[in-house]
Amino acid sequence: MITNHKLERRARRKKGIRKKIRGTPERPRLSVFRSLKHIYAQIIDDTTGRTLVSASSLDKELALEPGTRKVEVSRAVGRLLAARALTHGITAVAFDRNGFLYHGRVQALADGARDGGLQF
Repeated sequence: MITNHKLERRARRKKGIRKKIRGTPERPRLSVFRSLKHIYAQIIDDTTGRTLVSASSLDKELALEPGTRKVEVSRAVGRLLAARALTHGITAVAFDRNGFLYHGRVQALADGARDGGLQF
């Protein structure tokens, strides 16, 4: 019951966020999804509906030590996503937290992407 209520609140937040944020070819949308174990990020052009760049904690390129904290993994995913975006010529994005609170792993991913050179 409580979990269902949390999901409903997240869905309402997501709906309000997506009303305001729209990815364009010049400034695509950086969308974040957080599960209990992993974190995923995509850079999406909403005009064509295509994913331009993606990164997740499951990527083999990260090669982090076992036992690395999830916040540190999220920061590394943000840096990896920024590096991939810069190779595709993407420098500015609109951040879509996807209904998740801007705290913890979501904030760490955003900070890592900023450290990597993306502008929000």
